[in-house]
Amino acid sequence: MTKDQLNISEASSRTPGYPIFLVLVLLSSVLLSGCVTSPPSQTENICKIFKEKDDWYDDASKARKRWGSSIPVMMAIMHQESRFRPKAKPPRTKILGFIPGPRKSSAYGFAQAKKETWAWYIKSSDNRGADRDDFTDAIDFIGWYNSLSHRQSKIDLTDPYHLYLAYHEGHGGFNRRSFKNKSWLKQVAKKVSARSVSYQKQLNGCEESLQSNSWWWPF
Repeated sequence: MTKDQLNISEASSRTPGYPIFLVLVLLSSVLLSGCVTSPPSQTENICKIFKEKDDWYDDASKARKRWGSSIPVMMAIMHQESRFRPKAKPPRTKILGFIPGPRKSSAYGFAQAKKETWAWYIKSSDNRGADRDDFTDAIDFIGWYNSLSHRQSKIDLTDPYHLYLAYHEGHGGFNRRSFKNKSWLKQVAKKVSARSVSYQKQLNGCEESLQSNSWWWPF
């Protein structure tokens, strides 16, 4: 055996076999996929949401303190917009009835915020580096938007029905009453309002325990 053949043989013995390489690649994929935030398993109960996602309550409490919007209202809006899916997007349009076309808007993430509105939020709130698929940033965005609805459209922060209409239509649209003839949207707003009331009742029974388990005191 020549010297070159010997070197090749030694190098081959040190290189992982193909099956081992495959296992490592698959393992890496599993680990990476485990880092993606999954939605809560029970989205109809805010106490169970916060117990499963144990850092979400602190994030929601910070947004409440910063913007004055209640946790149940913000969470009810997020439920309606994305069902707490971090990478939610609007469905694609159909070309000729079956060819996937462009999406209806640039809405994305937990809060279904559009690119331009998100950019406005980052500039206004000074939350540089905020991501639409990050719960911390998304719940803060909803609180920020509700505070704008309160100031620009004179909507009470305890009024989830009209807060959601403004969230969906924008403040200009809401002030023009663009929702007036949209019966489907009014029904959705009623659902958001009802869920907010339900979330509030649930939170009344568990918030004390959530606060005692928090790393910080939110008030």
